[in-house]
This record gives sequence, C-alpha cells and structure tokens, in this order.
Amino acid sequence: MQPPDARYEADRMPFNLLYDDRRPAALAHVRTPDEVRACLEFAQTTRMPIAARSGGHSYAAYSTPQDGLVIALDGLNGVEVHADGTASIGPGARLGDVYAALARAGRCLPAGSCPSVGIGGLTLGGGIGPLTRQYGLTCDQLVSAQVVTGDGRMVTASADSEPELFWALRGGGGGNFGIVTSLQLTTAPAPELTVFSLRFPAGSAEAVVGAWQDWLPGSPRELWANCIISAGTPPTARSAGCFVGRPEQLDPLLDDLERRAGVRSDARTVLPKDFLGAMQFFAGSSSKQAFAASSLILRHRADPASVARPLTSLTGLDVIFDGLGGAVSEIAPDKTAFPHRDALATAQIYAGAKPGQGEPATSRVRQVHDQLSDVLGTGAYVNYIDPVRPTDDYYGTHLPRLRSVAATYDPDQVLAFPKSVAT
Repeated sequence: MQPPDARYEADRMPFNLLYDDRRPAALAHVRTPDEVRACLEFAQTTRMPIAARSGGHSYAAYSTPQDGLVIALDGLNGVEVHADGTASIGPGARLGDVYAALARAGRCLPAGSCPSVGIGGLTLGGGIGPLTRQYGLTCDQLVSAQVVTGDGRMVTASADSEPELFWALRGGGGGNFGIVTSLQLTTAPAPELTVFSLRFPAGSAEAVVGAWQDWLPGSPRELWANCIISAGTPPTARSAGCFVGRPEQLDPLLDDLERRAGVRSDARTVLPKDFLGAMQFFAGSSSKQAFAASSLILRHRADPASVARPLTSLTGLDVIFDGLGGAVSEIAPDKTAFPHRDALATAQIYAGAKPGQGEPATSRVRQVHDQLSDVLGTGAYVNYIDPVRPTDDYYGTHLPRLRSVAATYDPDQVLAFPKSVAT
C-alpha cells in the first residue's frame, strides 16, 4: 500500500500522534511468513528502512519508519487455545481480542492493559500488567516463536532450538533480530479476581508513594498494584490494582496501605471480576493520542519527598509506578533478556500533548526524568522507548550478548533502528 491509496493515510498513522508526520514509503499487510520474508529480502536489496508493526504503539513510532517499509502484522492475528493449555497467537493480535479468546476457553495470560496493543511487541519487550506478580511477565510464558530472521531464514526459537535467539526474544525488545510470525505461550486457568482503585486526598502524594514502596514488596504475590502521582500544587496520588482472590481477602491489604500512609482514601472501589472483566476494568482508551513519555526503573526504595518534589510546580504530567516482584523476581537475571528482575517497579513519565505540538509536553517529561533519575537511578523499560535515552538503559548488562545474537541473525543490520541493540 502506497500513496495515493485511499487507505494509506489512515494506516500510516502510529498510535502516538506526536509522530503523525511520519510517512513510510509503503505498508505491506502480510498474511504469511513467506510474505514477511519477501519484504525482508526487498529491504535488504534496496537498503530501505523496515520495521514490523504489531499494534503500532511504539512510543517513539519506530514501527513507522520515515520513507521506509512497514510490515503490518495485523493479518497474523489468530488465537488458538490448545488442550494442553498453551495458545498459538499471531503477533498482530490485539490484547483485547486475545483476552476475549482466552476467556472463552477459561484461560488467562499475564499481559498489558491497553486492548489495542499488539501482543507481539509487548511480549518481546517483557509485558507488564495486572497479573504480573502472580504469573510473571508475558515473555516468561513464551514456549516458542516462529521467526523470519533479519537474514531471511525461517526458524523456530525455543529452549531446544535456536536457544540464544529464544533467550533474546524474552525481553530483548521487538525488531532487533527478526520478525516473529507466531507465538506459542503458556496460559493458566482463569482465576477469581478482585480489582480495586484508591484515590487519595490532595497533599498526600509523598506519604502515599512512600507507603506504597514499603507495602507492595511485602504483600502476597497474588496482589499487583500501581501508584500514580499526578503533577500539581500539591501533587495527588492514586493506586489501582488486581488481586487473585476475593474482596474480603483484599480489603485488609488495602487497609494496611492506608495505615502505612497515615491517610484514608477519598474514594475506594473494590469489585469482584472474572478474568475478562478485570482486564476490561484496566483497559482505558484505545484511541490514538499524542503524548510524550519516558521511563525509569525503581530498583530500591526512593525518598518520597524527592519523588514528589519535581511534580509540585507542573501540571499535565503523571508518574506511573507499575509494581514488579513476585513471580518476576523468581527467575534468574540471566535466564531471559529482561534486565530488571530485581526491580521494585517500572516508572513511566507521561504527559499528554496535541498532535504536531509536542514540545511543551516533551520538555516537561525531560525535566521530570532528569530530576527523578538522580533519585531512582539509571535503567528504562524498552516497551516505553524514548529516543533520547542511551541504548544500554534498556538492555543493561545484557546488551553485549544481545548484540551478539543480532549479529548472528541480522548480520547486515536490515532491521536496525535508532535504539536497536545493533546501534
């Protein structure tokens, strides 16, 4: 698909409309691995920039290369649940559809919250969401993947076949080694869940973020929670999460958070849900939007005053802590490419913007990131990729090994992009 095709203008748009001026040379809506390989061969011959697009949610719009070729994977979107509990899922399947198909089979999968995110990119970067502490990251559920490598080979990566590639696909980021055409993932029986949200009064953000950091690591792994600090004078705090169990089991844990913070929430919602209902509770908007964002990794308890202080004189910006620990930390750091096994949480710095007018939001995000990096330290989550952060922030000490894998499977750097492991 190329201009002036009627569908080109709509299809070229990335999720983040801050980059709505990106104009790829063409989009190829593929249906088979052979079509993916043909696209890679074309890119290798022409040296045209190329990128796979599962859902188009790359924060820096790396799945929409300027003057390049987009391999749109939306046609590879099947979801098949097998009798042994594994599921074969196309990388272009959106999370909302994946969750619905799994729910019909009585199964669940730990993954993200936005229903329009493509499961391919989410899995390859890690995959954090409401069931993370109980079941682990999405990439931890990966059993095998069919991949068309950067040099045009079709391989199956698993523990027994192409093990180095399999290691890299579990948290090493999308688009670095090849294009995944099918994922096989383990699923679990869909449990009884309870979701919650707490909104705290203005002026309590410092107390809440301090209490949250002490509370979540000592809570049972069945509990996952975030902590969102919204900029303002004063900043405000809220928390939402998911518990594998019943409301009467969750309520004492929420009471404990309020006790530690020394403040009661203004609004408290606790609702029993089935798996699909719980995922829909966290879904938010699937509409494309303009925003600036970056991330940090909370490895150790941070001084709450130092977290809240950079947000006091701003508006229109959130810092979103998403809890880790539990099952995530039970996997050895070198077992997969995901480099943040020992962290308490990821921290996403997010500011809404207007299409084509991103500078004010970008400036606020940069300001807060630079101040919080002195508090939280280095490191970043590759699924919240930011074009100005150093590459090793995303991959940590795994970067040399990831570069070796990339050199093996994409020796000509056909898939290289500004923050790929090869650059």
